[in-house]
Amino acid sequence: MTKPKERAVDGTRPDLDGEDPATAFAALFDTHAPALRGYLAGRVGIDTADDLVAETFLVALRRRKDYDPAQAPVRGWLYGIATNLLRNHVRAEVRGYRATERLHAETAHGHDAQVAAQVDAQRQLARALARLSAPERDLVLLTSWAGLDPSEVATALNLPASTVRSRLHRVRAKLQALLTGETS
Repeated sequence: MTKPKERAVDGTRPDLDGEDPATAFAALFDTHAPALRGYLAGRVGIDTADDLVAETFLVALRRRKDYDPAQAPVRGWLYGIATNLLRNHVRAEVRGYRATERLHAETAHGHDAQVAAQVDAQRQLARALARLSAPERDLVLLTSWAGLDPSEVATALNLPASTVRSRLHRVRAKLQALLTGETS
């Protein structure tokens, strides 16, 4: 049978696992929170420091069984917890900055590439449309840009609908050939 550890108890080495942890932690907070806050505020600012101090005492409360007053004063243990939380916070913050930077770079590069591709496609289309005859261009633009169906184009151009459909088929094939660089 093993003998339980004797726990040294005084102001710098409180027994956090005793009968009344609420009282012990209230005294611990009152004693060490201001200095911890000052240390953390110097590293990450006041608002984040307040959050980290609260989290430090929450972790300490949860892990109070890990603290042995016979090993060291509580102040070092609390600063160890706070430093680990600070490191985690800074790592998360840096990861966030890097992710934002990557997203911005991808978006900016992607957007520039999309705009360049769109401008290039518009130039190619303009060249191809310029090479069509005026009646062929009218057919394409009335169906594509104006959104008219073949019967509406037939009415607009005073042609039979069957003629519009057949001409439209040929013009689309010609336009495709012009855009892909084929000649017919």
